[in-house]
Amino acid sequence: MVKLRLKVGPKGQVVIPKVLREKYGIRENGYVLVEARENELAIVRAPGIEETLEWIRQRREKLRAKQAKLGELAELDLEEEFNEDLC
Repeated sequence: MVKLRLKVGPKGQVVIPKVLREKYGIRENGYVLVEARENELAIVRAPGIEETLEWIRQRREKLRAKQAKLGELAELDLEEEFNEDLC
């Protein structure tokens, strides 16, 4: 694991070094996600439009395979389903 010490500017801005931006596909005017974890912050490249559309397609296929009948939803733990997809 590589750790870098970066200076935080007056507006809370941090510059991600070029080598890391290139490695992780972070582009100018692109977006990143900041995840607050227990004792740290993680900066993650936000998925692009194509990646998001692919995730939606895959999710639709998965849901088609699990089509529930009326009354079956009471047996599902929707929070568990949601968390499975995030992993």
